[in-house]
Amino acid sequence: MTTLPSAERQRLMTRVIAPRPIAFVSTLNAGGQGNLAPFSHFALGGHGPPSCVISPTHDRNGNAKHTLDNIRSTREYVINVSTRALAERINKASFEYPPDVDEFDVTGFTRAPSVRIKPPRVAESPINLECRLFTLVPHGTGPGSATYVIGEVLMVHVDEAVCVDGLPDERLVGLAARGGADRWAGMAYDAWFPLPRPTAG
Repeated sequence: MTTLPSAERQRLMTRVIAPRPIAFVSTLNAGGQGNLAPFSHFALGGHGPPSCVISPTHDRNGNAKHTLDNIRSTREYVINVSTRALAERINKASFEYPPDVDEFDVTGFTRAPSVRIKPPRVAESPINLECRLFTLVPHGTGPGSATYVIGEVLMVHVDEAVCVDGLPDERLVGLAARGGADRWAGMAYDAWFPLPRPTAG
């Protein structure tokens, strides 16, 4: 793998590990300037306490993403769940805008106040996770290197329209996911199938 150019490694891995859920992350910098960006390097952690991981990678020049800089500075962020209905606007936020541009303004998403932290939530997203940074784990250096952002989920906001018996039902959310290249996937209701966990070997 290390003999391949960085861009080739990225193309290979994003096709092998797919589909990936998309964390649509809202942050503020120390001065209160907003940022909104999608990350498909996103995974569930444990539940004691609830945690999750995003992994912003450094750009082709080795620079950190604004999201990572903001989390380093304030230790707070919101993960807004990405849906097929919002995909085109979420994709628009992935452009590398200057740091003084707030993607909420560019994409037209609505800011909703958070309860436990300062960064706003995306009102159009049916699920929002208010997070506080637990730790950062850097891996590698230069272009394509990663920083694993491990966060504790302080509060979850869920639209009642995607709930069944008081809990969110992922089949109703209309989740969006990423593959390789420019491929996205919509997780339609009938894409899910039941498979009970074995009770014996």
